[in-house]
Amino acid sequence: MEFKTVPIQNPDNLNFILGQSHFIKTVEDIHETLVQSIPGIAFGIAFCEASGPRLVRISGTDQDLIDLAADNAMRIGAGHSFIVFLKDVFPVNVLPGLKQVAEVCRIFCATANPTQVLVAETDQGRGILGVVDGQAPSGVEKEDDIRKRKDFLRSIGYKMA
Repeated sequence: MEFKTVPIQNPDNLNFILGQSHFIKTVEDIHETLVQSIPGIAFGIAFCEASGPRLVRISGTDQDLIDLAADNAMRIGAGHSFIVFLKDVFPVNVLPGLKQVAEVCRIFCATANPTQVLVAETDQGRGILGVVDGQAPSGVEKEDDIRKRKDFLRSIGYKMA
């Protein structure tokens, strides 16, 4: 077995969701869930098929995001993994629906941070062990940090005044 670290290529620091699912129907069901969650949503999805022709299946509403998802899926190369890139949408807005998609088994991360995917490779193929999402903490928040956090959440409409 060989371990690899695959960095997510995300030149515009977009939010993305990395997960694991099963079945070729994943791409269509995630697509439908996303467009039903937010009208006019811009996204791209890529799903690594684990058997048969073993293609990266793609869909979305924005060709650049579809291409970005497909490129990252090919580099990760883990069977039954999927990646969704989002534009102008926070993952928290689509995660509840995405988690309800019958094919979705797990979500590894939902972030815009620099991310590394930890992959194990055997003679059979690749699997995702986990992710490194962002950097290690630099300390514990103080009163001023708490106020800034609360102000930020209210400024973007996620908490009431």
